[in-house]
Amino acid sequence: MLCRFESDHRHQFVISLIYCITFAIIILIIIKSNFMLVLYFPILVFLVAGFGLGMALIVTGHVINRPRPNAQKNSPYECGFPPFEDARKPFDVRFYLVAILFIIFDLETAFLFPWAVVFKHLPFVGIISMALFLSLLIVGFAYEWLKGALEWE
Repeated sequence: MLCRFESDHRHQFVISLIYCITFAIIILIIIKSNFMLVLYFPILVFLVAGFGLGMALIVTGHVINRPRPNAQKNSPYECGFPPFEDARKPFDVRFYLVAILFIIFDLETAFLFPWAVVFKHLPFVGIISMALFLSLLIVGFAYEWLKGALEWE
């Protein structure tokens, strides 16, 4: 008798297999009808090879180690302990606020790397635009600091 978890994985596998086969057939039909799309054939080969490798690894894992669910494996746990309370209680908004602020500043600092690589070759306009970008970044940081978004009370 299959447990629900194993049944869901097989269902997802079959659906993804059908999608990939359908995609491959559509791509082959398009390639046959248009010569210029033959150049995209290596991409199709890589997609099929990647999907095939992924499915081979999943099937090999299921063949080597058959899932043997029991009550202890299927029970929810919290760091090795039984759950204390309902896991769906709302989090404090500050957690989300700090996460969003981190993502924003992390992405903005990621824009600095390409600029730093070509810094010596930039014209004056490139330096001015980055100075404007950094000043906006500093103004945003000062604003959230003054509003108290970074403080834990």
